[in-house]
Amino acid sequence: MMRAFGVAAMVLAAGCASAPPERFYSLSSGMGLPSASAPQASYYIELPAVTVPQQVARNQLVVTTGAGRVDLLEQERWVSPPAAEIGQALSLAISGELGTIDVFRTPTPDKAPVYRISTNVQRFESAPGQYALIDAVWSVRLVGSTQVLTCRSVAQETVTAGYDELVAGHRRAVARIGADISKAVRGLAAGAKPQC
Repeated sequence: MMRAFGVAAMVLAAGCASAPPERFYSLSSGMGLPSASAPQASYYIELPAVTVPQQVARNQLVVTTGAGRVDLLEQERWVSPPAAEIGQALSLAISGELGTIDVFRTPTPDKAPVYRISTNVQRFESAPGQYALIDAVWSVRLVGSTQVLTCRSVAQETVTAGYDELVAGHRRAVARIGADISKAVRGLAAGAKPQC
């Protein structure tokens, strides 16, 4: 009986040892590093939670493998759900580019200008060895104002094979969308007519 138990334990251990390791990815690594010479902005940004399509709102990477077909990769995972990953990466990219602070859920000084940025990701596609695509509708509004600028950014990055490359492509796509948003905020803060 003990021998059978020992053999079963060894088989179970061998099965666990042969399972491929899980790998975790982040979009915010290395995003939005501020320049030491960049002037500090006289306003703040506020980036509430980003929304993403339901089919990709999970920790596993969801990849396009053919016409109308997607695969859910159990061993390749985001560190946090894609909405949180995109939100964090966008926040870092925009605040880094503008030299300001994201004050979402943080008190701000009286009368300090705060630009609220809302982002709805409509497509988040991952095609290994082909492309990484983020299609986002976003808006910018000075808190307390009724004037809203609403725009759309579609960022598609060509990627080579490998999941690291796919994630790097998404990181570049987020940076491009962050640059679009930063340009709009900078224009609004300068008193320019809002435009995409």
